[in-house]
Amino acid sequence: MLRILVEELHSKPVSEQKVEFVERKGQGHPDHLIDSCCEAVSLALSRHYLKNFGRILHHNVDKGLLIGGSSEPRFGGGTVTEPMSIVVAGRATTHFKKDGSVQEVPVDEIARRASERKLRSLLRFIEPEKHVRMDFRIRPGSADLIALFDRTSSLPLSNDTSFGVAFAPFSPVERLTLGIERLLNSSEFKKKYPAVGEDIKVMSLRINSDISVTISAPLIDRFVQSLGDYVGVLEEAHDRVLDFVSEQETYENVEVTMNRADDLEKGEIYLSVIGTSAEGGDDGNTGRSNRITGLITPNRQMSLEATAGKNPVNHVGKLYNVLAHEISRRVAEEVEGVAEAYVRILSRIGQPINRPQIVNVQVIPEDGRFEALTRDVKEIVDYEVSNVRRLTDLILDEKVVLF
Repeated sequence: MLRILVEELHSKPVSEQKVEFVERKGQGHPDHLIDSCCEAVSLALSRHYLKNFGRILHHNVDKGLLIGGSSEPRFGGGTVTEPMSIVVAGRATTHFKKDGSVQEVPVDEIARRASERKLRSLLRFIEPEKHVRMDFRIRPGSADLIALFDRTSSLPLSNDTSFGVAFAPFSPVERLTLGIERLLNSSEFKKKYPAVGEDIKVMSLRINSDISVTISAPLIDRFVQSLGDYVGVLEEAHDRVLDFVSEQETYENVEVTMNRADDLEKGEIYLSVIGTSAEGGDDGNTGRSNRITGLITPNRQMSLEATAGKNPVNHVGKLYNVLAHEISRRVAEEVEGVAEAYVRILSRIGQPINRPQIVNVQVIPEDGRFEALTRDVKEIVDYEVSNVRRLTDLILDEKVVLF
């Protein structure tokens, strides 16, 4: 029987606390780039296994490192002088017996194609063959985890004793932070302001009702001919962010600053050749980007588990974070009287993925009527856990946010 514990959380909702800070690392941030490469490799392997062998085989490619390169940006267009390096490491099924013969899986080739394709989708001006050195250290998995993955069962068996954590709904500051990054990296914005690169980082601080938003955004040098051009583009981008802020249902006092480290008098500005700090010495590590919500939220309960690159069949470090996110979202949206919901799910290695050790839902009720909420919350939990296998398809179809 599924163990569900619903309890009242005696705390103020985040939006009512005195201090709140929220971070969003955009699609061109080095941490986001390496997360994206690891996940792209997992997805590509999964699709290859399905197409050729009828099912997803054992793999986990969730160890990645991006080592920044070197560049010389300059007005009118500079150069990348040393490519960044991307290392994806992990385990995968490299050979599989089918129709009486052993077939080799071209893991490195699959990984390379997937990584290059993903990088092109994230950075408009990257040329992977010129700007990136790729190294794949993907080896066969350990015998015990492969056996656990392949063990006959009506449901996949958890490959680890781990947990997933999520919350809902977003606070106004969380929505604002995510919205600003998505605005600056939207295709519409890039068409109008092509000089703004993809390595957007947004950090928001709220103290009582005052919000300070600090944005870091590289400008791509080929579109910037002078310091005056740089200042002009940055001012226009800043104005568009203020327009966006004014349209949001949030606090009245919002201050926005961009590229605060610039020293215009010395000519020290954030120019970039291809739109990411990874070109010039900034590094990235899998699991250091955003959490399952797409944000980094120190005011909230979070898991530090890296979701990127883990297999979508039985790796609870991925599945249970997605599951917790789905449950918390539904509880916040569908159960009347919920101010905030936090969901924590703990697995046990070797047990079916629909039998976690516990699902703990903590609820802050809007009006203090906690007991009236518990039945509806448990019904949502029971349904989502019972149907946990559907998350594999959602992940394969890229219909859920992972970071």
